[in-house]
Amino acid sequence: MRLTEQQRAVVTHASGHARVAAVAGAGKTTTMVARVLHLLANGVAPNRILVLMFNRAAREDFTAKLSRLAPTGQRLPDVRTFHSIGHRLTQSLTRWGALAPRQLLSHEWQRERLLRQATLLALQGDDAALETALEVERLDALGHFCELVKAEMVAPDELYGRLDFGSDTEHFVAAFDRFETLLEDHALMTYADLLYRPLRALEADARLRERVQGFLDHVIIDEYQDINLAQQRLLALLAGRQAAVMAVGDANQCIYEWRGARPDTMLENFTATFGAARDYPLSMTFRHGHALALAANHAIAANRRRPDQLCLAAPDNPDTRIEVGQGGARLVEALGQWCASGRSLNEACILVRSWALSVSVQLQLLRAGIPFRLAREDRFVFRLPLVQALAGYLELARHADLLREPRHLLMLLAQPTPFVARDRLVHLAQRLADSQRWPERHDPLLAGLKPIQRRNLKRRWELLCELPRLANWPPAKLLEHVVERLDAEKILKRAAARREKGEEDVRLLDVLIEQAGELAGDPEAFIAMLGNPVENRDDGVLITTVHGAKGLEWPWVALWGTNEEDFPHYTRDTPLDADRLEEERRLFYVAITRARERLWILHDTGEHRPSRFMAEMAWQDCQMVAEALDMPPETPLEVASPRLVERYLAALGQSLPVQAVRLTDGVASATAPYVADEICFDVGQRVRHAVFGEGEIQVVEGDPDNPVIEVRFAHAGKRRLIARRAPLAILEGEQA
Repeated sequence: MRLTEQQRAVVTHASGHARVAAVAGAGKTTTMVARVLHLLANGVAPNRILVLMFNRAAREDFTAKLSRLAPTGQRLPDVRTFHSIGHRLTQSLTRWGALAPRQLLSHEWQRERLLRQATLLALQGDDAALETALEVERLDALGHFCELVKAEMVAPDELYGRLDFGSDTEHFVAAFDRFETLLEDHALMTYADLLYRPLRALEADARLRERVQGFLDHVIIDEYQDINLAQQRLLALLAGRQAAVMAVGDANQCIYEWRGARPDTMLENFTATFGAARDYPLSMTFRHGHALALAANHAIAANRRRPDQLCLAAPDNPDTRIEVGQGGARLVEALGQWCASGRSLNEACILVRSWALSVSVQLQLLRAGIPFRLAREDRFVFRLPLVQALAGYLELARHADLLREPRHLLMLLAQPTPFVARDRLVHLAQRLADSQRWPERHDPLLAGLKPIQRRNLKRRWELLCELPRLANWPPAKLLEHVVERLDAEKILKRAAARREKGEEDVRLLDVLIEQAGELAGDPEAFIAMLGNPVENRDDGVLITTVHGAKGLEWPWVALWGTNEEDFPHYTRDTPLDADRLEEERRLFYVAITRARERLWILHDTGEHRPSRFMAEMAWQDCQMVAEALDMPPETPLEVASPRLVERYLAALGQSLPVQAVRLTDGVASATAPYVADEICFDVGQRVRHAVFGEGEIQVVEGDPDNPVIEVRFAHAGKRRLIARRAPLAILEGEQA
C-alpha cells in the first residue's frame, strides 16, 4: 500500500488522541485501513479496536477494503455506524433491566401515524389549527424537531426557542411530549432513540457506565465533523479514560448543521471533550489538479471557523479545467462537448443547491433530449404536486371542459394548499364539477369553515372559471396571473413548517415561470413537458443535491444555479448572518471539490446575479497559476490573493513570480495595491473601481471582514460587489 509521508504519520501515530484533518479526496479511507492494519500488526487485539463510520455505505466500503488488504486469516475489528452501536447498547441495557423493551419503528408510515396522533392530542379542540398541523409537510417538520431535540440533548422548549421553525408550529413542544408518551405506551422507539435512550440511561447511572467502559483501546471515527452532540457524548462515554480516539474529518466539509453538526466539533470542541490531541494534516488530494485545488483554497479562505490548512494537488492528478457559463443552453452545449470527446453521460453529474433548482435543469434536458437520472425519483418535475397543479391551471385555460372533471378540480383546489381537509375538498370538487356553481352560503358543504377559508376557496373557483377566457395568454403571463390571484407565495411560506422549505417552494414558482417564458411561443409543448412521465435512465447524467453528493466524485461536474440568493441561499425574510454565510461557503466548497477532470460553474440568465462565491474562488487566477506551473511566465502573474498563491506554491516546493492586481487612477495596473485588509467599508464611503469608475457605497451586508457592498456609480448605475475581491480603491477623506 503506497502512502504519502503525511499518511504514514497518521498510520504510525504512537499514543494518545489524534485529529486528522483530511481535505476532499485525500485518501482517508486508505489511511484509516492502513492504521487498523498497523495496530493489528503491533499486537492490538481486534476486539479492542472500534471503527465508526458515518453511514452504512461508508461502513461497507471500509469493511470491503480492510478485508481485501488484511493478511489471510486475520481477525478484524468491529466496523460500525453510530446507530448500530446504539442498537447493541439498547439490547444490553434492556437485558440488564435499565431500559424497557421497545420495538423499532421500521416504516415511515408508522412514525407518521404516531406524529399525527401526537398532534391531535397537542391541539385537541383547536380544529382550525389542526387542519394546517396535520398536513404531511408539517408532520415531517415535527418529526425533524423531535429528532433534533434528541440529537442536541436539550429540552424541547429550549430548542424551539433557539431555532426558527416558522409560523403555526407553536404546538411542537407539546407534541414532542405527546409523541414520547405514545412511544412509551406502545413500547416503540425511533432511530433517534437508538442513541438517545441508552445515552440518557448511561449518563444517569455510574454503575451502568462501568459495565460498558474499559473494553476499548482505540477508537477511529470517520467524518467526525458531521457528528452531533448526542453522538459526541456517546463516543466520549464509550472511550472513557482508556481508549485513544482518532477523529478523521474536515471542518470545511461540515454541511449538516440542520442535523446538529457543528464545525467546532472538529476544532476546539474535540480537545474540550477528550483532552490534548496530536494534529495530523492530510493535505494532498488525489482527486483533481492544481487549478481546482487552488480554487477550493480561495473559496473557503473567507471562513473564520476553518482549519489553517491548504488543499494540495498530487503530482499525477488530472489537469482539471474550470469553466464558467450562463444559462441552460450553455449546460446542454457543455454536455454535448463531453460526449463528443468520447466520454459517456453517466460519468457526469449536475449538482444543485436545492431540489427546486433542479426543475429548470430537468426541463432544459427534456427539451434537448438528453437522458438523465435523479438521486431521488420523487423529485422528477412531473411528480411534484405543485408542478402538477400549475400545469393543470395551464391545461384548464386551453381546455374548458376540464371544469367538469372532479379529479382535475380536486388537484387545483388542493394545490397550493387552501388549509382545508382533503375529504372536504373531494366533496367540493365533485359538487362543482356537477353543478358548475359555487354552493350557497349556508350549504352544509361549507359548514365549519372559517370565513377566510370560504373566501379563498370561492376566489380559487372564480379563477378556474376565468382561465378559459385567457387561453391566448403566453404560459409565463398566465402562471404569473395564477400565482398572484392565489396569493401563492404567501400560502407556500405559511404552509411550510421550515422557513427554508417555504422559500424553496417560492423559488420553484420563479423557476417555472422563467422556463415558461423560454417557451412562450409553444404553450402546448411546455404543458406537455411538465406532464412528461420520465423515468431514470442508467445511461443519463445524474442530477443530485450538493448534500447528496457528499463523499462522492465524478470526472465531469456542473454546479447549476450559482446565483445570489440561490447559492448562497437567502431572502429578504432570512438574510445572511456570518454563521449562515460560512455554512453556505462550506457547502460550495464541497460542491466544487466533487470534480476530477472538468468543473462547470453555471449561473442563470435574466435578473439573477452571479453568486459571490464565483468571485471568491478566483477561478481565472487559479487556472492561470496552474498553466504557469507547466510554462513559467516571463513577467509576474497578477492575482487577487498573492499570499495564498505563494503559500500554495511553497507547500509544493515550487515558486512563481506573483503580485497583487493593482490600481492607478481607476485602471488596473501593477503600481497600487488592492484594498487593504484593515480597511472598513461604510455606507457613504467614496470608492473608485477599475472598470466602473467612481461611486458611493449605499449598502454593506454579510461578513464584516469581507462584505458584499452595493455601490451607485456615476456612469455605471448600481452594482453589487464582493468588497475585497473587486478592483477598488478607497478615495481618502471623501464621505457623503
